[in-house]
Amino acid sequence: MKGIELEPERRIVVTGVGLVSPVGIGTEETWEALLRGDSGIAPITLFDASRFACRFAGEVKSFTPETYVDRKDIKKMGRFIQFAMAASEFALTQAGLQITPENAERVGVYVGSGIGAFEVIEREHAKLLTGGPDRVSPFFINATIANLASGQISIKYGATGPNLTCSTACTTGAHGIGEAWHIIRRGDADAMICGGSEAAVTPLSVAGFAAMRALSTNNENAVRASRPWDCERDGFVVGEGAGVLVLEELTHATRRGATILAELVGYAANSDAFHTNAPPEDGRGVRRVMELAMKSAGINPSQVQYLNAHATSTPLGDRAEAQAILDAFGDHASTLLVSSTKSMTGHLLGGAGSLEAGITVLALRDQTAPPTTNIDHLDESCRLNLVRDKGVAIVWNTRCRTHSASVALTHR
Repeated sequence: MKGIELEPERRIVVTGVGLVSPVGIGTEETWEALLRGDSGIAPITLFDASRFACRFAGEVKSFTPETYVDRKDIKKMGRFIQFAMAASEFALTQAGLQITPENAERVGVYVGSGIGAFEVIEREHAKLLTGGPDRVSPFFINATIANLASGQISIKYGATGPNLTCSTACTTGAHGIGEAWHIIRRGDADAMICGGSEAAVTPLSVAGFAAMRALSTNNENAVRASRPWDCERDGFVVGEGAGVLVLEELTHATRRGATILAELVGYAANSDAFHTNAPPEDGRGVRRVMELAMKSAGINPSQVQYLNAHATSTPLGDRAEAQAILDAFGDHASTLLVSSTKSMTGHLLGGAGSLEAGITVLALRDQTAPPTTNIDHLDESCRLNLVRDKGVAIVWNTRCRTHSASVALTHR
């Protein structure tokens, strides 16, 4: 009996990156600011934070939603959805991908959020308490729920392929990219708009994270408060924004003459099953997911030149992640370039993984690693080969790979 012929493995490439961040609205504006070492962290302006333990954040400045969304639809979208709409526009424009009736069923969307529209929940709850149920907006649910970032993107562009979302806290954006990669690999789509978005600079969010003692309280020097791996780090800084990538099957991209920015060659996800807020000291879950991502990509540690770390500026988290990197990369850790761009953007929570995956794609494109800022006194337990203060050139080998969160990318 003749054996069944298997289809060749589908290769997936990145053709578009869309970024909305505290340091810039737009992909290139964000990237150039990061290479300069600019900070987007400043005193909170979105609400009166004068009574809060933490009075600063990484806000997206001067964002005008009507630039990306019809004015009549703005009230139907929480701020995280608006950010996702803008980022998807930037990504699709860079990719040059036109969604038409002929290809719409083969283009999907996978964009998530860790929290959703807290600002809408807080506003509408206040209206309920002060004015009764009739005061709650009919657009409340549509503006709030996490899946409508994906939903509104698909409606705007007519993408009728798989449409999903996930909410996995700080890994949401990375999972959105990785799961979209799986969708294309198994043949359910030829292109995916994917990533994560967050807008959690709100009174309840900031108060809640502060109550957990997770936030920095360096109110006197906010611009230097996010300081991954520094001895004086005292917590993370809430940031907001979105990162969206356009992934395509390689043949689909080349047939239409797309510019290929990178190839996504591996992805992994796991859990350390340890604690809701703190990692195990040895960082074993982080180590294992990096090892699994490299295994998925078919590479070894010495082939990785750059790693954009999670490193949020918390005492326990940074130390555990540093140990995980040392264990996963062994002797190669001494030459592996590592940076945490959260030192400039703050922590975007559900948007972090995709913002930083997009930054990593740009690092591959321009062969430049962005810096970590604000390291004055390096924690000896976090002694990695850190890119500090300004970007540095990356010397690529013939099979260069980089790892961001649980996603492995390759230079094209």
